[in-house]
Amino acid sequence: MNPTQQPIAFARGDGIGPEIMEATLLILDAVKAPLAYREVEVGEAVYRCGHSAGIAPESWKALRETGVLLKAPITTPQGGGVKSLNVTLRKSLGLFANVRPVVAYHPFIDTRHPNMDVVIVRENEEDVYAGIEHRQTEDVVQCLKLISRPGSERLIRYAFEYARHCERHKVTCMTKDNIMKMTDGLFHRLFDEIGQEYPDIEKNHLIVDIGMARIADTPDLFDVVVLPNLYGDIVSDIVAEICGSVGLAPSANIGAHFSMFEAIHGSAPDIAGQQIANPSGLLLSAVTMLAHLGLNREAETVHNAWLKTIEDGQHTADLYTEARSKARLGTRAFAEAVIERLGETPARLPVQHYTGARMEIPDIAPPKPATKKLVGIDVFAAGRMAAEALAGQLQSACGDAVTLAMITNRGVKVWPDGLPETFCTDHWRCRFMATEGRSFGHADVADLLQRLAQANIDFIKTEHLYTFDGEPGYSMGQGQ
Repeated sequence: MNPTQQPIAFARGDGIGPEIMEATLLILDAVKAPLAYREVEVGEAVYRCGHSAGIAPESWKALRETGVLLKAPITTPQGGGVKSLNVTLRKSLGLFANVRPVVAYHPFIDTRHPNMDVVIVRENEEDVYAGIEHRQTEDVVQCLKLISRPGSERLIRYAFEYARHCERHKVTCMTKDNIMKMTDGLFHRLFDEIGQEYPDIEKNHLIVDIGMARIADTPDLFDVVVLPNLYGDIVSDIVAEICGSVGLAPSANIGAHFSMFEAIHGSAPDIAGQQIANPSGLLLSAVTMLAHLGLNREAETVHNAWLKTIEDGQHTADLYTEARSKARLGTRAFAEAVIERLGETPARLPVQHYTGARMEIPDIAPPKPATKKLVGIDVFAAGRMAAEALAGQLQSACGDAVTLAMITNRGVKVWPDGLPETFCTDHWRCRFMATEGRSFGHADVADLLQRLAQANIDFIKTEHLYTFDGEPGYSMGQGQ
């Protein structure tokens, strides 16, 4: 390998993946991008070989040695025991930020919003995508939503640094912290704290439901948007689709030591092998990769050639219209049209410029340790019974260390003073608080659980209740 070349891994993927990857590599070679390629196999064929993660163990070595992956879409088989390869790669390699620029190409591609130019920065590892789920009773399954301070802080810092690096002027945070006051509340609070360090950037927060409605209706109000994982997944597809097409949107997954670039559309097996797929999503992801690697000349040349191709009406079937298009091109022919225009710039669409050094990943400092105190325990119990009857059993088994403070069902307080109209399942949260004036520790928790077992209470889960610097680290019950 030439020492001046940047090593990257690439994966051809499934369905249309090999065709659009071939087209993308043709263009990268034509612009003489200083890249040294290492191919890795991921996806359907690897799943069929018995690797439930969709990637063979030996491929991890190639990924870690290159530090960069350009990946075509893959097909994930349906059924239990199979994990999403994208989620596996993002979490295993620490790809904490998913970055999706969405730009309108009016009037050459149909769009509802001609001036749209938004970047979605989505947390990539936490939230409900931790994938921690349990069936706890006949009626109830749970999914744990995990939001961490360091995970949120590095994502939010990255969003502000990205805005500054790319000369953008506003960052909007979206959460649902009017309901999830602790998890989404932490994300919002960190956004406000970190935002104070960037006085040159405008900032605001929106509740995610109205935020998504506004971004779908008036995207001109937004510049960079930063969100937790689930909301970011949804809104990034929304903005790509209303802008023109999910098939055009690039995606970058950024970590401290690794990065992955991929199109966000699927593998489209129904049109595989027909040379009609649009390679633009993967190509623009490759442009993002070049810029991330500091290969600004190559990124600028390819991006502007692609814009000139679109402007000249050289379109694949998904974009073709008789009113605007001058030619309907296949996958390889479209790549060749881009290559013919290398060195040219668009006349009407904004000319792209890439300057400056490679963007650095911001460091985060550990928080000051808090004083943590155990003050109670939530015991989750299963059973079909009346709340009053359950409360009587629990109170008889309490002992001296705790008192029964509350019972909820699906988060709603049903004891004491519950309402008869509240619908209940077989899943009960029973909150015990430490008796006032008495020390309380893990031995008391074990004693309580032993007492509940002797009383034939079917407890299925526990959550310790702590205060941190005197502030409760647990939520109240609805109606409490």
